[in-house]
Amino acid sequence: MADEPGRAPCALIVMGVSGSGKSTIAAALAERLHWSYEDGDRFHPASNVAKMSAGHPLTDDDRWPWLRAIADEIDRVADADGHVVIACSALKRAYREILVHGRADVRIVYLDGSYELIASRMAARQNHFMPPGLLDSQFAALQPPGADENPLVVGIDASVDAIVSAIVGKLAPDRVTQG
Repeated sequence: MADEPGRAPCALIVMGVSGSGKSTIAAALAERLHWSYEDGDRFHPASNVAKMSAGHPLTDDDRWPWLRAIADEIDRVADADGHVVIACSALKRAYREILVHGRADVRIVYLDGSYELIASRMAARQNHFMPPGLLDSQFAALQPPGADENPLVVGIDASVDAIVSAIVGKLAPDRVTQG
């Protein structure tokens, strides 16, 4: 059952603003744990991608179907006794509530970094639908997870391997099922 105390997580949601390294860290974490990996961006409807590509921030109304699709994927994986790491911005508490939807076996991993570091990373990357100009809106929308959300908070000013190791180290060894 999802609400069993001490149950290993079925899903880890790697969250943060655009440019924080969600996709890179989530993919490396999934590989380390031998879990499946999903990029939350693939759950966006085409209209959301077009809107962001045009430099327009999404509204909450744009996000609700996207977040529900990711929550449905978490349920699908859990129902199949699987494990998944999902990269998803999950900037607001209301978004995370949809994603976690009361499950005790879903954990939030918050990639915490400074505006300056993330802006420099975004300026250097190519071929991404999220333009650097939307970083201000990302930080304006960001509601870092509170202690009551039981997040794993990791800084992003280290190598990918070091960040993944920090995440794995914060997960209780007896609670992580490596597939």
